[in-house]
Amino acid sequence: MIEENPKILIDYRESKSIIMKKLYEMNCILEMKKLEVGDFICSKRVCIERKTINDFLESLIDKRLFSQAKDLREQFERPLIILEGTKDLFALRKIHPNAILGALSSLVIDYGIPIIKTETPLETAKLIKTIAKREQFKNGSSISLRGKRTKLSDEEQKKFIVEGLPFVGPKLAENLLKEFKTIRNIVNAEEEELKKVKNLGKKKAEYIVKILSEEYEK
Repeated sequence: MIEENPKILIDYRESKSIIMKKLYEMNCILEMKKLEVGDFICSKRVCIERKTINDFLESLIDKRLFSQAKDLREQFERPLIILEGTKDLFALRKIHPNAILGALSSLVIDYGIPIIKTETPLETAKLIKTIAKREQFKNGSSISLRGKRTKLSDEEQKKFIVEGLPFVGPKLAENLLKEFKTIRNIVNAEEEELKKVKNLGKKKAEYIVKILSEEYEK
């Protein structure tokens, strides 16, 4: 029986990670992207945020943890956090154990995001591949750069659509909508007009026009 090889979207910041190397060695089909949310996308439902023990504690201290959790929950139906490492979560930093337990319980109960513990990058890579295979070949869930948000207001929906353009994150989407007022105006804008938008620039404008103008080839 020939093993099916799943496709995984990987955030470009993971390009030199051991996990990237291990997934490649496992014959996964890898595609690098600048992901606005998470580190690995396994399907249109599943996005994975991978954190080492140190990463987790740092994100708890600087309060990124819950904003990341909010984004994961809003954009994906089945978000997941992988907590990787063998170090003692309660001994590395001077954080009260109750604060750590509170954060863990909040992620699971308030945000509905499961946390799976792994010990090594290899174990993490195996888990990611297993999830991707299950999603794509058993559940028939196609892979997508972004999940499907639900219960968005009209203004949030407009931003969500514009964020689908190359190199466009939440702030740049807002700048584009403020400048051009409508999504139709953005799509119809020439390169010179796009370049005038704050934080966009020539290269980004050029590529956006290219993507919007090219015919789709499956």
